[in-house]
Amino acid sequence: MPEKEPVIQSLDGVSFRLAAPFDFAFLHDFGRVFQVYDDQDSGNICFGIDDGNQRLFIKFAGAPTVRYAGETEDAVNRLAQSAKIYQDLQHEFLIRLRGHGPLGGGYIVVFDWFDGICLGKQYPEQRKTFLNLPQSAFLQVFDAIVAFHLHAASKGYVAIDFYDGSILYDIKRNIPCLCDIDFYRKMPVINEMGRMWGSSRFMSPEEFTLGAQIDEITNVFLMGATAFSLFGGELDRSREKWRLSEQTYQVALKAVSPDRSKRYSSISAFMQAWKTALQQDK
Repeated sequence: MPEKEPVIQSLDGVSFRLAAPFDFAFLHDFGRVFQVYDDQDSGNICFGIDDGNQRLFIKFAGAPTVRYAGETEDAVNRLAQSAKIYQDLQHEFLIRLRGHGPLGGGYIVVFDWFDGICLGKQYPEQRKTFLNLPQSAFLQVFDAIVAFHLHAASKGYVAIDFYDGSILYDIKRNIPCLCDIDFYRKMPVINEMGRMWGSSRFMSPEEFTLGAQIDEITNVFLMGATAFSLFGGELDRSREKWRLSEQTYQVALKAVSPDRSKRYSSISAFMQAWKTALQQDK
């Protein structure tokens, strides 16, 4: 059966796609829409809104988005649950939560707007802009990612569905910011799906294995995979593709060992090994 053509709607002159019409009149209470992100597979649709004094980033679940294949009620419940995660994991490198609650027949979560580019492959022009920045920007972003996930681990959380689309970078101010941590969970976590949520470029073997334990050692793999995304050939983890030193390469390679027992035992241990390797470069 051919796919149904999307419905085109607009708010304040900004057009976006939906699977079926939906009334977003409630958004006018927040201000003027200047940006819409309609290409998510999570069931959320996101808006940039200007109230005349400041800009906001709004996530909404409850509308029939074009790429979501699940039940709308599940998307609403997930977004509602995610608000507590952002509250628990407040951090200098995490997008700032402003408020949340049921609205418009669904659920809304409101953040401060972060004026940066996204590193995700779904935004090729923004990604290209970042890839042309100096290596110092890559190192700064990676430091922020490791620092935040060390913080998350200290709070008992495990990262799920983190990938380059979760990374923002403000070029003017040279400031990184992380977003989209909706699927992070309090440990203990068991893989009850088989293939879990996420991009395969960042996922450990246990995130494909039904019944596997998902924990801080899983996230050590994530740190290594992220390093290969920023400094190497992503899934091609050969030395030839690696742009930093041999010492840092060995640290990242150990982190992505398919054998959990051969990885670093914690994000803290990974961070210390990474810092030592960088110091040896100087």
